[in-house]
Amino acid sequence: MDSSLFVYHSGTDITYLLLYVDDIILTASSTTLLQRIITALRNEFMTTDLGDLHYFLSIFAHRDSRVIFLSQEKYAAKILQRANMSTCNLRATPIEARPKLAAAAGTPVSNPTLYRSLVGALQYLTFTRPDITHVVLQVCLHMHDPREQHFLLIKRILRYIKGTINHSLQLSCSSSHDLVVYSDADWAGCPDTRKSTSGYCVFLDDNLISWSSKHQHTVSRSSAEAEYRAVANAIAEACWLHQLLVEILRPLTKATIVYCDNISAVYLSTNPVQHQRTKHVEIDLHFMRERVAHSDVRVLHVPTTLQYSDIFIKGLPTVVFQDFRSSLNIREAPS
Repeated sequence: MDSSLFVYHSGTDITYLLLYVDDIILTASSTTLLQRIITALRNEFMTTDLGDLHYFLSIFAHRDSRVIFLSQEKYAAKILQRANMSTCNLRATPIEARPKLAAAAGTPVSNPTLYRSLVGALQYLTFTRPDITHVVLQVCLHMHDPREQHFLLIKRILRYIKGTINHSLQLSCSSSHDLVVYSDADWAGCPDTRKSTSGYCVFLDDNLISWSSKHQHTVSRSSAEAEYRAVANAIAEACWLHQLLVEILRPLTKATIVYCDNISAVYLSTNPVQHQRTKHVEIDLHFMRERVAHSDVRVLHVPTTLQYSDIFIKGLPTVVFQDFRSSLNIREAPS
């Protein structure tokens, strides 16, 4: 379990304490238990009770009935101010639906320090804005030698953020505990290394709780291989979340469903025969099949039109992007 998350369990009493340096989020199964723990903490440390959760590490939490909106609106405004783009024009998407940028094309930026500072800030913004995760990965790849075309991409991201600055990640109450994963890969999408990009998003019921966009470590020789590696990576995340839910006393009762839009990858997840052409991905094969054989996960096919993890691996047309963004529960928060 994460070393910053602590769990207290005694009978029907449950308490979760999330700690980062000197900031704490504390919740308990009853108000009496919560107050008792707050008193115990005060007896040992100098603490201040700020009441209901509303702000934590530059993230605002707004409650609306049975829904919580997590927002970094003020943090995003500071990024725009740092880039001198507080009054910039708006864009509907953070990246165009076209091939990814090459590393060495164009002239070097005049201020690489500003470039790296903005990229670092945008990385932190992805905590509540998963819709920019993929494009932030793209600008991160060029931090060592940023070019003007890469800086133009940062400006496009900021124009998109300006137009959606009041958007936030929505989390809602739910009585069930079903884990659903969407996994996809952009085969050989990097123009410099021809490495593929893996992307996944994990839902606990209707709530998005984990997401990723990253380059695969090795070059895949087929789209099926790239997709299979992406699914294996997504299953590894699902296994970690499964263990976390066990440790916080909310174990899963059903197998995790993993959706993939590549039929070959779905077939390989259950096919016990290892063909010659797949021996070089043997570790991922054994790992995934072991999880499937133990009924921990089920890998199923999903149409590309419903493959929400596409937003984490490539640029999408405006209509598709906005539809998938809504499916990730990124919406305008109440004022």
